Amino acid sequence: MSFERGISELENIVNQLESNSTSLEDSMQLFEKGTKIINFCNNELTKAEAKLQELTQDLPQQQNP
Repeated sequence: MSFERGISELENIVNQLESNSTSLEDSMQLFEKGTKIINFCNNELTKAEAKLQELTQDLPQQQNP
């Protein structure tokens, strides 16, 4: 799964939960799936942030006037 796919899945889950058309059991399953996707997306963001830090650490710092 990609980050973008995860976000799309989360939007779909939120829409389903907000529609109030799912049973309690289905809602709980959707919620569980959503929390797993959130963890995945957070992990991807953390990795991307670390990579950006790595790539920019050797760039010269700009001085503000």
